[in-house]
Amino acid sequence: MHILRFTAAAGLLAGIATPAFAQDTAPPSPVTVSGSVTLATDYRLRGVSQSDKDGAIQGGLTISHESGVYVGAWGSNLSGWGTFGGSNMELDLIGGYKHKLADNATIDVGLTWYMYPGGASKTDYAEPYVKLSGTTGPATLTASAFYAPKQQALGKWYRTGADAAAGVYTNPGDKKDNLYLTGDGAFAISGTPVTAKAHIGHSWGNDGLGPNATSAAPTGDYWDWSLGADTTYKNLTLNVSYVDTDITRRSAAYLQPSFSRGQDGTGSIADGTIVASLTAAF
Repeated sequence: MHILRFTAAAGLLAGIATPAFAQDTAPPSPVTVSGSVTLATDYRLRGVSQSDKDGAIQGGLTISHESGVYVGAWGSNLSGWGTFGGSNMELDLIGGYKHKLADNATIDVGLTWYMYPGGASKTDYAEPYVKLSGTTGPATLTASAFYAPKQQALGKWYRTGADAAAGVYTNPGDKKDNLYLTGDGAFAISGTPVTAKAHIGHSWGNDGLGPNATSAAPTGDYWDWSLGADTTYKNLTLNVSYVDTDITRRSAAYLQPSFSRGQDGTGSIADGTIVASLTAAF
């Protein structure tokens, strides 16, 4: 993390003699710039692979003000799972506000704009969110709600995966909304660089494919979860997690061939798997 600072040396005022070692340090800048780069074995968004079960390179940058206001951007490569409107990249633009409710509690409200550069514009969508975090001892708990209002990118434009593969819209222009509720926990293990983590989420959305042959909630109503741990050395963090959903192959059969690796119509990109990632923060 880089914190912008301005430092002035004392004793440089014309005509005033001061000891050479005396210095005045200006207060920290009200603006903080931070970022990270991640290498991951798979990009799972709410339990569903966005990289065709292959590796992903991801990066983000956030500019925060001491008032609590922040803006940022995050990106990742994509593959498989529909066409993403012809794009092979996801770019998220983020803006929000964090406020301390108490010494150990924080609320965070904001909006994420999901973009797919190079793809069809109708695949982009906005999703407001609110997060409430609390810390007690070595444990941190976070409850979050993400609600995307009705938009074309979330609509059910294709009734089945076969319609999508054939490029036949069955309900073009349809708009749907999407709700995602989550609970996350982190527990720092005393005397070690390890933090145990757990996540559970539930999605409600359309039960079909949108204009980019994907869906924010593939089967309309499903659970996702993960269990894992972080270990940190200096600015590097290694995470290993088991990620899974309750989306069965039978319940997702109508999404095929889009919902399979390589879009070959077999298997599922929401099966349980172990995901490893290495993140460098700056």
